[in-house]
Amino acid sequence: MLDFALLLQQQPDPVMIQHLVMTMMAIIPILILFAIALFMVPCWFILKKAGLSPWLSLLCVIPSLGTLVLLYVMAFSEWRVTPLPQQAYYPPQPPYPPQPPTA
Repeated sequence: MLDFALLLQQQPDPVMIQHLVMTMMAIIPILILFAIALFMVPCWFILKKAGLSPWLSLLCVIPSLGTLVLLYVMAFSEWRVTPLPQQAYYPPQPPYPPQPPTA
């Protein structure tokens, strides 16, 4: 407990703070790009499947407002894709018995 109180009384080393800030300045943009890609890639595929322009997924670059606008565009626009008709399953038929040759 006494050691912690001594650490609080000491001034932080400016060089150490500078290195910490430089490291954070390098890591935070990478994390932001990763987060944008995390939302942009699924939006790209959803927009493509909905028949809309996949380039609308670039709205995800604007972190919160752009993604919210994109969700509203997808929710309230008319999707230009019709679902495929359901295919009925027919079990395989047994082969026909051999027919006698006709003369």
